[in-house]
Amino acid sequence: MARVDDMVARRMAGEPLQYVLGRWGFRRLDLALDRRVLIPRPETEEVVDHALAELDRRLPRTPPGPSPSNWRDSPPETRGDRAKNAWGSTAVVVDLGTGSGAIALSVAAEREGVTVWGTERSPAALALARANLAGLGGRAATRVRLAEGDWYDALPADLAGSVDVIVANPPYVAAGEELPPVVADWEPPDALVSGPTGLEAVGAVVAGAPRWLAPGGALVVEVGATQATAARALAVAAGFAAPEVRPDLAGRPRVLVART
Repeated sequence: MARVDDMVARRMAGEPLQYVLGRWGFRRLDLALDRRVLIPRPETEEVVDHALAELDRRLPRTPPGPSPSNWRDSPPETRGDRAKNAWGSTAVVVDLGTGSGAIALSVAAEREGVTVWGTERSPAALALARANLAGLGGRAATRVRLAEGDWYDALPADLAGSVDVIVANPPYVAAGEELPPVVADWEPPDALVSGPTGLEAVGAVVAGAPRWLAPGGALVVEVGATQATAARALAVAAGFAAPEVRPDLAGRPRVLVART
């Protein structure tokens, strides 16, 4: 009862429920959460859908399995080994700014034969991602590599030009932009605020992608609902021919997808 009373008091003081509980569901995962990391949101679950779709486009399964949009409804035995090509080679996915590990671990859990790299510049956040990786367990966990560093700086040089999908949910809030107290007062500012315009982190992720992507590879980035035009322009400036910003389930433009 003492622990329950403490949890109730924390929630009444405004602390997000996810932090009070110390865990939260994300797709098929049960993630440990605390104030070291951003709380993963439903919009980011959709980002994973787009990343998996791009992965399947490059290395389709034969015979085809369920589409990423209905993964929740498909039987477990049909979800999996879709990322291997006809020669049995594996794909490489990079999750930049992995935070709790939500995106990286979801990709590893939902697609066999994929090596996933998660990079994170915050040692505290990376420690929590490692704890969630340990909780993932099984063969999926053996295919995840977590590395400390700023965006692409954490990756080994020999990955350049060989990554199939780069995915990121970077900070995209502008300095001075008003946020609800439950967000502004509790979640890590570095995971929310990018800089004066809010596009600084998105710009860094987009600009660095062409060096690391394999021919035909894809970049998938969550952006703010008002940043579609600017995000497309950044992708064009980086050399992507036909970038698009796809809507979330509420119809807001939220996911930048660009292919080499």
